[in-house]
Amino acid sequence: MTDFTSEFRDDLQRLMQWRRDVRRFRTDPVDEALLRECLDTFLLAPSVGLSEPWRVIRIESDMARAAALKNYQAANAQALQGYSGDRATMYANLKLSGMQESPVQLAIYCDDATAKGAGLGAGTMPEMRRYSVVGAITQFWLTARSFGLGVGWVSILDPDQLNRDLDVPADWSLVAYLCVGYPESQSDTPELAKIGWADRDKTLPIQSR
Repeated sequence: MTDFTSEFRDDLQRLMQWRRDVRRFRTDPVDEALLRECLDTFLLAPSVGLSEPWRVIRIESDMARAAALKNYQAANAQALQGYSGDRATMYANLKLSGMQESPVQLAIYCDDATAKGAGLGAGTMPEMRRYSVVGAITQFWLTARSFGLGVGWVSILDPDQLNRDLDVPADWSLVAYLCVGYPESQSDTPELAKIGWADRDKTLPIQSR
């Protein structure tokens, strides 16, 4: 078993603290070898039944990017209708996507019908496959941050429309649309906390049964 030093643990804590959901990117290209090194951390991630259900699509063509951006804009306009008053004004001024600037965009899917792993551990909780994908995304995110890259998770999308636009298999479910690139600035404070949308909890609520 590898013994980790207190310095390593401090660095890991700092890495998690400085991981941010980035919306403001520089347009500088990301080196292909560096991106691949970050993406290869998916291969180290745990997955239910060793099913490795993650599927990654790079959104590179002008047509695919335009479709994804149009999808976001429509979903964002609809989401705005759910707020009123000061909250609506605040929402309208939020920058919730870096899709127009980020040089790398990834659609991360879960293959719900994968035969790998023979269904082990997913019989009663099939959503465990998607949770496995989320775990892999977290590893990718932290690794990217350690190289100075930023990642932004765009969740304001119509997944069914994106599936049609990207022509993915019917058994694939969208887990994340990620924007990746170098951030305009760095901060250890969530942007939503800065503007007063919500505060981060200071303690973890734990219940006993």
